Amino acid sequence: MKVISTEKAPAAIGPYSQAIQVGSFVYTSGQIPIDPATGVVVEGGIKEQARQSLANVKAILAEAGLSMSSVVKTTVFLADMNDFADMNAVYAEFFTEPYPARSAVAVKTLPKGASVEIEVVAVRS
Repeated sequence: MKVISTEKAPAAIGPYSQAIQVGSFVYTSGQIPIDPATGVVVEGGIKEQARQSLANVKAILAEAGLSMSSVVKTTVFLADMNDFADMNAVYAEFFTEPYPARSAVAVKTLPKGASVEIEVVAVRS
């Protein structure tokens, strides 16, 4: 087991790692739309927040020597399922076919009042 950590993504705000590598798999913690430079949630709506969450995921994967094309499974948590279409549009900017498997669920609240949180599982080919 190996801890993956980068300053190009937000530091953990609790007792967890940004990601853990086990064998050829990398499991990221959920990424909320915190700008790692400022430590605060980005301004704007769901599109800006989804873009930052996915940028954080991408930075963590890069630290592990992987890319978004290495992702096999994502889980998207939304504070409001009415944001699904806008989140999906941004999501499509980060992934290409074959798309990873995905779950998307609505939750009551997310840390720091975020509208979205995204976690992934990636595999080293």
